[in-house]
Amino acid sequence: MQQPKDIKTKRLLLLVVSCSVAGVIVGGTSAWAETNMCLQANTVTSECITQDPGVKTIEGMATGLIAGAGAAVGVAWQHRHEK
Repeated sequence: MQQPKDIKTKRLLLLVVSCSVAGVIVGGTSAWAETNMCLQANTVTSECITQDPGVKTIEGMATGLIAGAGAAVGVAWQHRHEK
């Protein structure tokens, strides 16, 4: 059964948004945890000290956003071509 184009568009948008949000959460958490581990290491490197934890977390969130959106588009593309 063929669904109306408006419903398909909304479903795709929901998939992209939900995967992007999940990517932001995972990416931000991962970058934040990596920064904490770096600062608590036995030997702290100069890179670890000079890097702003906030910037590192935002970079992780941005990477997660792109990865989540890309994954959603890839899944939608694959699903579209299977039929």
